[in-house]
Amino acid sequence: MSATPVHKFQVEMTCEGCSGAVKRVLGKLDQIEDVNIDLPSKTVLVTSTLPSEQLLETIKKTGKSTTYIGLNN
Repeated sequence: MSATPVHKFQVEMTCEGCSGAVKRVLGKLDQIEDVNIDLPSKTVLVTSTLPSEQLLETIKKTGKSTTYIGLNN
């Protein structure tokens, strides 16, 4: 049994409103098991079987500068 991949993103967030927007757009997708946001380090961990490109494009809908870092092992 393989674990669900955890994708790591760098997102330009400055406040709780920013992180809330990221959680909202990701919450509209199916196949998202968990979203963990670390505001001080501006990182978002998304546990999902969806492709990283789809997650990246979804986060970019918030208007925040977003970079895919890779899988978080």
